[in-house]
Order: sequence, then C-alpha cells, then structure tokens
Amino acid sequence: MPSPDSSRVPCVVTIGNFDGVHLGHRHLLEQAKELARERALASVLVTFWPHPREIVRPNLPHRPLSEKEERRILLSGLEFDHILELPFDKNMAALEPAMFVKKYLLPLNMSVLVIGHDFALGRGASGNFAALSALGRQYGFEVCQVEALEMAGRPVSSTRLRKCLEDGNVASVARFLGRPYSICGEVVHGFGRGADLGFPTANVNPPRKLLPANGVYATIAECDGRRFQAVTNIGRNPTFDAQKLTVESFFLDADENLYGRKLCLHFIDRIRGEVRFSSPDKLQEQIAKDIATAREMLLQA
Repeated sequence: MPSPDSSRVPCVVTIGNFDGVHLGHRHLLEQAKELARERALASVLVTFWPHPREIVRPNLPHRPLSEKEERRILLSGLEFDHILELPFDKNMAALEPAMFVKKYLLPLNMSVLVIGHDFALGRGASGNFAALSALGRQYGFEVCQVEALEMAGRPVSSTRLRKCLEDGNVASVARFLGRPYSICGEVVHGFGRGADLGFPTANVNPPRKLLPANGVYATIAECDGRRFQAVTNIGRNPTFDAQKLTVESFFLDADENLYGRKLCLHFIDRIRGEVRFSSPDKLQEQIAKDIATAREMLLQA
C-alpha cells in the first residue's frame, strides 16, 4: 500500500478499522472520495492492523471479519489515491488524540478529515467528533462526520455483522457486506467419516477470522478459479463425540481431490444448526435432505 507524504497536494483523509469492509464502510468511503473529487483534493484512507481490540483488550478473544490480505484487496479495489496501513501497538493505543493527529495525520497535508458516525481515536477513545473538531480549529483542518448507513432501520456495523454470524444468519451478513461472507484455507485430511457415509468432503483448515455459528450451510466453493456448489458443515461432529472443530464441504456435482490447495467457501444461506443424531444412518438420511435443501437455496443465489 503506497504511503502519501507532505509533498503531495492537500488531501481528504478518512480513517477507521474497516473490519469486513461492509456496506456501512463503503458508504463512508464513497462520501470521502466524493468530497475529494468536489474539492480537487487527493483521497487518503488510513487504517490499522492488527485490530485495535486485540491490543487494547488482549484477554478478550477477538477474531476479525476479514484477514489482513483479504482486507487489503477489498480496500485496494475502492480506488483511493493512497492507502496507509498503520501497525497498531500499545504505544499507539496510549497516544492522546492530539498527539495521534500531529504524528500521523497532519504530515499527510490533511485538509479534511472524514469520520464515521461513531468513530473515536486516541487513548480511551477520547478523540470523538467534538474533540477532533477542536483540533481541526487549532491545526487548520475540517472534520466531516458521515451519518450511518441504515438497513432494516438499524446502522450497518461490524458489531451487527458479528451478531448475525454468531447466530448463523449468513444471508443477512451477505446483504450487509454486499457479497457473501467467505473463509479461505488449505484443504487438509480429515477423519474420513464423510466418505464412509457416502458423502466425501474437503476439509478446510479454519482461518483466524470469525466463523459462522456451528451448523450446515449452502455454499459456493472456489478453488483455482473454479466454482462448485457445496454443503458445508461447521462443528464438532457430535454424532461421533468428536471435539475438534472442523469445516468440511461436500461438493454437490463434483468429485475433486484438493488436498494441499487453497479453497474459499462463500456462505449463501443456513440450512440447519448442529445436531447430534442417534446413529450414523440417521445422519446419512439428514445429509441427503441437506443436499436437496442446498440445491434449492443455490438456485436463487
């Protein structure tokens, strides 16, 4: 990601975590780019990695909605003049808002700072709209706050997406993202239970990002540019008293050996939650029903 410098023209800066790069983020980012176009200024996007929550609250588990390279690709596609990814650490977390602005934003030759409706930076999240506006009057930049994008009467936010994923509501997540929620990982050897039941699966090593709730999903699997309709199970295989969390996919109309290759799963809809069956035969019957349901869901995808 190229970094701007003070020799460039004055710029419009927008700043945030942009975890997931959902439609709420895109609404803010488009507003910043439009303002830059109107004023003939450069557009600069400033973000952080890792997510500040991992540094500020290290004892609380946190899994991002997008992995580092995935987020870079999504942000790069938004056509900002410059993208600056700052490494977030304890020293940055301890900075007061004024120091953060002076150290990281003023050197960009910032003319306008565009922030989201709930954005705050600096120690204790004290750099809210009022505090940043006061700094703007002091240092000669304008602060614009963009109203939230709402869907179904509520703001589209990373918190809202997380709740939907925790509930297994991947269809709503896709609406809020503007694309299906996806996970990617290497295909690894599993326990072979799917093959024993007549439904061989590709097992994906779970990524660091947040997974949808345990259950069965209609998905599109993608590998090396090829796409397959699939049924994906996330869970611990309670019928077999397993403990390890697995992500395994059965391709509806293909028989592929993908061991060692990268497979991406795009979640279309949830079929059911995780269930413990009384016998493998009962599970086998249910899998056949899941496949029929997935075909119907994927016809509409």
